[in-house]
Amino acid sequence: MSEHRHLRILVTGGGGFVGSHLCQRLIDNGHTVLCVDNFASSTRRNLASLLEHPRFELIEQDIALPLHADVQQIYNLACPASPVQYQRDPVQTLRTNVAGAMNMLELAKATGARVLQASTSEVYGDPAVHPQPESYWGHVNPVGLRSCYDEGKRCAEALFLAYHRQHGIDIKIVRIFNTYGPRTQMDDGRVISNFIVQALRGDDLTIYGDGSQTRSFCYVDDLVSGLVAMMGSEAGFTGPVNLGNPQEITIAELARMLRDQTGSRSQLVFKPLPQDDPLQRMPDITLAREQLGWHPVTPLAQGLGHTIDYFRRELQAASVEAVPV
Repeated sequence: MSEHRHLRILVTGGGGFVGSHLCQRLIDNGHTVLCVDNFASSTRRNLASLLEHPRFELIEQDIALPLHADVQQIYNLACPASPVQYQRDPVQTLRTNVAGAMNMLELAKATGARVLQASTSEVYGDPAVHPQPESYWGHVNPVGLRSCYDEGKRCAEALFLAYHRQHGIDIKIVRIFNTYGPRTQMDDGRVISNFIVQALRGDDLTIYGDGSQTRSFCYVDDLVSGLVAMMGSEAGFTGPVNLGNPQEITIAELARMLRDQTGSRSQLVFKPLPQDDPLQRMPDITLAREQLGWHPVTPLAQGLGHTIDYFRRELQAASVEAVPV
């Protein structure tokens, strides 16, 4: 599908961190966007720049309920994405992942739309292979606290491939690795937002485990470029494709880096590692490079700088709102 065609595009979870950036990119590219979100784990403020745009429409709905819309593309991003959020209501998390995916596939079946599933690096669990290629089947606890998300996403991938094989649905699957940037919620529990907010407030930086566990962090603008590239890739190439940054850093190194960039004097404190928290997480993006011509371009220090600026503004706004009139 040509990126230069004017398309009607549905984005589920469009009010979320990644979804709102994707909606903005699609509008900037000249498309009409139908954003679906029930705001269970997102905020309307993420869409403030789009709500009055003539090519943007907001549909407030749970995608676990059937949805009818005349669209040519569907990005299925709807689901709480941090452990704090998705463990708050694990049944609803599973319902969103499974019933939501099926509803979007039924919509694609009815309209002939191409549909992209935003899966996750969590399908690899605590990996025994490093870095993780798409061919790796994963090491996941199917009954652990994180299983509502991990297994929900794995089931969604299975549904997408089943609809593709049985009904010929035009599908794309991406596996998103750790992503950061502006519009992450302050209390969402992800490590970069946790560290930045703690550092800006002068609180201790909380590290779970001994800090030697590693992650790789992709700036949100780079991720959105990967999503758009995958949606525009040749027919028949379904994925899954890893989207993430292959530059690895330990959690302790990240904490010190953010403390330095914020100018904070916060101390590092260590607490027990949560159940099933992976010790290593880094994508092999060979397939994305070869098939999509995609790789992240934003240096970590630069992306962290943008994110720190965002949270500094958010904290200042919150303090102003808290002052009694």
